[in-house]
Amino acid sequence: MKNKLFAEFFGTFWLVFGGCGSAVLAAAFFAQNGETPINMGIAHLGVSFAFGLTVLTMAYAIGHISGCHLNPAVSIGLAVGGRHPWSEVGPYIGSQVVGGLAGAGVLAVIAGGQEGFSFDGGFASNGYGEHSPGGFSMVSCLVAEVVLTFFFLMIILGATDKRAPAGFAPIAIGLGLTLIHLIGIPVTNLSVNPARSTGPAVFVGGWAISQLWLFWLAPIVGAALAGIVYPLISKEES
Repeated sequence: MKNKLFAEFFGTFWLVFGGCGSAVLAAAFFAQNGETPINMGIAHLGVSFAFGLTVLTMAYAIGHISGCHLNPAVSIGLAVGGRHPWSEVGPYIGSQVVGGLAGAGVLAVIAGGQEGFSFDGGFASNGYGEHSPGGFSMVSCLVAEVVLTFFFLMIILGATDKRAPAGFAPIAIGLGLTLIHLIGIPVTNLSVNPARSTGPAVFVGGWAISQLWLFWLAPIVGAALAGIVYPLISKEES
């Protein structure tokens, strides 16, 4: 169990540091060329792939140790679907949240070394209403997070089914998370992961903390629904 929790800590650290780091450090990066800055930012497409790659790489690195959940919603969804013991859900969530906080903390140290950096820019926090990148309402953001987490868990449950092609689950899951970010970044900055949301929010404070409830509630609801639905549709007919 100790090894599983360490794996979840380091995996979630990597997800937050890599995914949120790409958004904070690289999404709108401008390199100086004399007096004319050159736009070398990776934008939404790059950030989407960064999040997907963090999960893909960690799935191969620690999947055989802890299952590579990296996400409280994933742990809960897998438990609802009968794929993970409920007795381990609490410790897993604790390790994931601490890992997310540590990843955001290291990112804050690095980002703070640039002149003019401020957490007022959002620090890749998730938000709705005026804090949604596209100005989407709370209801829109709630629905988006539930639906996108639902399909993320459906991908995870299907890709890790014993009948699925062996060895390819990390690719499907990583690309699935990439697609989900391509859809959801304009809406909420895309969470589908309470630990990912909590890390940056703690450093931003204020509005990010007050809106954090949605990014715990919606992913857990979406994941739990997938944990119910997938076993129903995956049963082999007699």
